[in-house]
Parts: sequence; C-alpha cells; structure tokens
Amino acid sequence: MTEKAKRTEELALTEPVSVEKHESVADLVRRMLHMIGEDPERDGLRRTPERFEKALRFLTSGYQQDPEKLLNGAMFNVCYDQMVLVKDIEIYSLCEHHMLPFFGKCHVAYIPDKKVVGLSKIPRLVNMFARRLQIQERLTNQIASAIQQNISPLGVGVVVEARHLCMVMRGVEKQNSQTVTSAMLGSFRENVQTREEFLSLIRDK
Repeated sequence: MTEKAKRTEELALTEPVSVEKHESVADLVRRMLHMIGEDPERDGLRRTPERFEKALRFLTSGYQQDPEKLLNGAMFNVCYDQMVLVKDIEIYSLCEHHMLPFFGKCHVAYIPDKKVVGLSKIPRLVNMFARRLQIQERLTNQIASAIQQNISPLGVGVVVEARHLCMVMRGVEKQNSQTVTSAMLGSFRENVQTREEFLSLIRDK
C-alpha cells in the first residue's frame, strides 16, 4: 500500500462521519464494515447491520426509562428500620469510551424510613442505568442517588464489581482484572458499623 493510500485510509477511519437524516444505525454499520475492509454484502455479514442496531437499541434502552416512575409504582408504608439488601444482581453494560461490554455484580442496600420499595424494582433500577453508555463510577452513583431521591431512606449503599473487556481484550490485556466501586449515602457513609455490616453481608457467600 502506498503512503497516499495509507493516509486516505487513516482519514477515513478518523474523520467524523457525516450522518444523513435518513440514515439508520444499520446504514452506519454497513458503512463502517466497508471502511474497515469488509464486504457487508457477503453471507455472514448481510444481516449484521440490522442485528447490531437491534442489539444496540436493547443495550441502551435505559435512556427511555425514568427512575421516578419505575420506583414510585411500588412504594409501601412499612414499619421497618433495618437494612434491606439485594445482592449479586447481574449487570451488563457498555463502556462509553470504547463501546465494549463490562459485566459483573451489583449489591444494593438501604435502611428504610417508613417506606420500602418492591424488591424486584431494585434490579430493574440497576438494569435501567446499566443499559446506557456508562462508566462504572457513574453507574454506581446513579443507582445510589436514584434510591436516595425517590425513597428517602436513612441511608443507601451500592457496590459494583465488574470486569471490563476494554481492559481484557485490548490495552493492558489483563485477563483477571476486576474493578470495584462503591457509593455510600446517609447512614452508610456516616456510620462505620452500618457500612461494615453491609460490606460483611456482601462478602458472605
């Protein structure tokens, strides 16, 4: 390949792609396949752009959901002031830097103040924020903040443990690396015993 051809290819891969109003995600994927040297019309790739668009819309469906609506539909007045913990919630999300998956587990706990939320709503809330382009730190904070704002508990604790394919498949290529993030609000931040109880419960397998 000549230097001129190499430069043309580099520009094609780095210059912003102009998007026509009528173009779909599938159209853009078809163009991308062509730009990396593939034939989007060969048998194995002919339906790939449409499949990718369908998968991407599912994996980013959290943008169309509202945490307030999700949680407020299942709020109950209950005289209970001990920790409520839902742990080992599986998460799958897309890293916003490379749009590669990261996945793992999320642990969520809160101490009610006269109100509890239906238990299934917590994993749904986690899914809602995970199904967006994310970084793990923001995901962790968003889950904790949504619970604090909508349920007004005495405290909230969230821990996320995840593996990032942008670290496993490329870059440093560390196969067994794991990232752990936490968000502690209210009594989980202020009270060491509450925080330690939470961390002890999620470590107890």
